Amino acid sequence: MSSSEQPVPFSTVLRTASSEEHAAAETSSFMAHLLGGRLGVEAYAELSGQLWFVYRALEGRAAALAGDPVVGPLIDPALMRTAALERDLAHLLGPGWRAGLTPLPATAAYAARLEELAEQWPGGYLAHHYTRYLGDLSGGQIIRGAAERTWGFERRGAGVEFYVFAEVANPAAYKREYREKLDAAGLAMDEVERRRVVEECKRAFTLNGALFADLGSRYPLSA
Repeated sequence: MSSSEQPVPFSTVLRTASSEEHAAAETSSFMAHLLGGRLGVEAYAELSGQLWFVYRALEGRAAALAGDPVVGPLIDPALMRTAALERDLAHLLGPGWRAGLTPLPATAAYAARLEELAEQWPGGYLAHHYTRYLGDLSGGQIIRGAAERTWGFERRGAGVEFYVFAEVANPAAYKREYREKLDAAGLAMDEVERRRVVEECKRAFTLNGALFADLGSRYPLSA
């Protein structure tokens, strides 16, 4: 690279390198059937329940990572989803929702990886932070709209609060600022670490796809 050339922004590197895994997760049969209105509300409730295990693992040590030089600048209470998921689950399943909730095998593996990274490797945790929250701010809004139309939830209300970022006033601007922070984090890494984070980003989408596959086996489309 010549001195006049700028390095590719790390956010672009992550998006481009993981595009295949992202597309595979995004186009799972379970999500296609859910978004197409071909599954009942119980499948949506199950998705919410499985995501609760994921976000509890993702956010459990977020405060402890706030001072980390790599991922700390991206930690923001405005992004936290666990409490919103709990309100949704209470609405969907009733006050005793926790008693009937069990992680599927893919969910348990996903959560275990998140907990491991939060403890041992902030760079890897960053990869999952990026895939989850930018996904929620973007494609998650498609899920919210589909849920409102299909099952009659109040717009941005009970049942879809997980997808409502009430403390993010301008999602488009927020995503731009997030990517800028991600780019800065990439500049602070050496090439070996950047490659490791890219691979973990791919793994994040693969783990998410496995969760969808497990849900698909529980909710096959009826003939």
